[in-house]
Amino acid sequence: MSLNPQHKEPIISIRDVKKSFGDYDVLRGADLDLYEGENLVVLGRSGTGKSVLIKIISGLLLQDSGTVKVLGKDVTNLSPKDLLELRLNVGFSFQNSALYDSMTVRKNLEFPLVRNRRNLTKAEVNNAVESVLDAVGLLQTINQMPSELSGGQRKRIGIARTLILKPKIMLYDEPTAGLDPITCIEINNLINEVKERYHTSSIIITHDLTCAKETGDRIAMLLDGQFQRVGSFKEVFDTDDERVKPFYDYNFTQ
Repeated sequence: MSLNPQHKEPIISIRDVKKSFGDYDVLRGADLDLYEGENLVVLGRSGTGKSVLIKIISGLLLQDSGTVKVLGKDVTNLSPKDLLELRLNVGFSFQNSALYDSMTVRKNLEFPLVRNRRNLTKAEVNNAVESVLDAVGLLQTINQMPSELSGGQRKRIGIARTLILKPKIMLYDEPTAGLDPITCIEINNLINEVKERYHTSSIIITHDLTCAKETGDRIAMLLDGQFQRVGSFKEVFDTDDERVKPFYDYNFTQ
């Protein structure tokens, strides 16, 4: 529904996706494209289907109808082996960071690498761990336990663990949720740095408009199960639509 001025093929293409849970229709014919090298922010109220959408994109949840193509492949029709291979190119940064409490930071980062890149030497694994920790500014935490880290540090380590497999696509689920304003700024800056350093394309799920404004090349507003406003931050919020205006007012005019 939004035109890409460079006429590139989207690396994620969502067409007429519908998803219901019982009698509750969450997605009602959603259309969306993600293009190479962009940060696309998905905004919407709680319960509007934002997190459902990225679970569908990553093949963790099956839509009722419609098509989802990721890196040119129809996710719905992939074999388990091909879906696993595709997921290695899609990094998922969970809202709660999803770190293993019983493992050090080093072991948390080594786990996905050793599991999915069995041919790497110990030195290569160590170099990869140190590289991503340096990228998120937390090399000094390498031997610490998750319980010793702040919420912002755990969020950064979670992003580092995702980056260690060098995904082409990043999916961020509420990256600034529960963080103080200063740490939110640091996470927003990190999301932009990740795009520049790792050449990722990202979908950022959030209801934090400061995060949206600072990280989003484009904004997509999910309203009534569809993406009804897509464009720049200004374009999306330059409206008297009563479904959109209170969202802006809550964030910026308290």
